[in-house]
Amino acid sequence: MRIGLFITCLTDSLFPDTGKAVVTVLERLGHQVDFPAGQSCCGQMHFNTGYRREAVPMARGFAGAFADYEAIVSPSASCAAMVREYHQVLAAGDPGLEREVAAIAPRVHDLSVFLTGVLKITDVGAYFPHRVTYHPTCHSLRMLRVGDAPLRLLRAVRGLDLAALPGAETCCGFGGTFSVKNSDVSAAMCADKVAAIRQTGAEVVCAADNSCLMHIGGALTRQRTGVAAMHLAEILARTEDGS
Repeated sequence: MRIGLFITCLTDSLFPDTGKAVVTVLERLGHQVDFPAGQSCCGQMHFNTGYRREAVPMARGFAGAFADYEAIVSPSASCAAMVREYHQVLAAGDPGLEREVAAIAPRVHDLSVFLTGVLKITDVGAYFPHRVTYHPTCHSLRMLRVGDAPLRLLRAVRGLDLAALPGAETCCGFGGTFSVKNSDVSAAMCADKVAAIRQTGAEVVCAADNSCLMHIGGALTRQRTGVAAMHLAEILARTEDGS
């Protein structure tokens, strides 16, 4: 299967190892992965803050960059949800763009759903001998409805000790520009999330969105907890030989 990697702005700029991990996992499973150089922002930030007209060219650019791929896989449930759920809103009134979005949006997948739902795989050959807890991000949980796909993948990782996270479905407080506009509330929500993570005794907190992991990881670091924040893809990419 020819797969296009939708890297997203945050991952490309700040967490490139996550993108590399996605490629590692998919190539290990025998798939060709391409990185369309024409991709750019999906427009989520603009859309969410009211700049819908400015986001339309981004939806058009996405459709053009990924038109030829059988599947488009992203390490961001948040950005995947933007394409699947809201590019059709941006395309309204433009028949040509409406057709392009209708054709491409169903082919956009969060990594965990692509592995478990499309490829029907849970064991990707990973090895990670650490205690891990999983934070289900809001977009993955409530928009993409990934369900237990990430947990099934983590349970299949050899050596991994999966710890249940108290109040797992509670938001971490990031919410994109919410964390800027409502910083005090955001920080309080993150403090509650960090307290729950510490209760698990986990060495690592895992999620499917680097945006939320950046928020949580920053608080974990400032509190000197010793708990690392890692994207699901990075755990799945690890093998027994350390690669």
